[in-house]
Amino acid sequence: MRDASPSVNVTPLIDILLVLLIIFMVITPLKPARFKAYVPQPVEDERVKVSPQTLVVSVERDLSMKLLLGKDVVAEATVGDASEVAARLASEWRERKLTGKWKTDLAARTDLAPDDRIERTVFVRAPRSVRYGEVARVIDAIKGAGAQPVGLQTDELPQ
Repeated sequence: MRDASPSVNVTPLIDILLVLLIIFMVITPLKPARFKAYVPQPVEDERVKVSPQTLVVSVERDLSMKLLLGKDVVAEATVGDASEVAARLASEWRERKLTGKWKTDLAARTDLAPDDRIERTVFVRAPRSVRYGEVARVIDAIKGAGAQPVGLQTDELPQ
């Protein structure tokens, strides 16, 4: 008697492999090949002016910071102790609520609470040489004062 030798039937495995290959060949063209990112270009028009209501926290290379309202410096502090800037932002929110300086698109929305209607956008401008952790501390301080949203700028943007 001869020894029995086992043989594996690979035909079903090859059939499954071919079906998967066809599925992947059909799906591959459907996924996006790349993502496009559009970077806004600075406006060359000199008639564009900074709004007097725009709030910018400018962090300097020596880790001092200034709160600018329009083009005027209204508070100064350091990254280590940002309490003066945070207090000035909180008083700015109160003043805007009392005087009725609402967001332009929410001025007629009387169904919303006044705290939801005031403009709380703050921009943080810092040079690239400042460490990210220091900028994050500034963002944390101004968010604690009620700023939302917070925009980031680099020093390459025009003042």
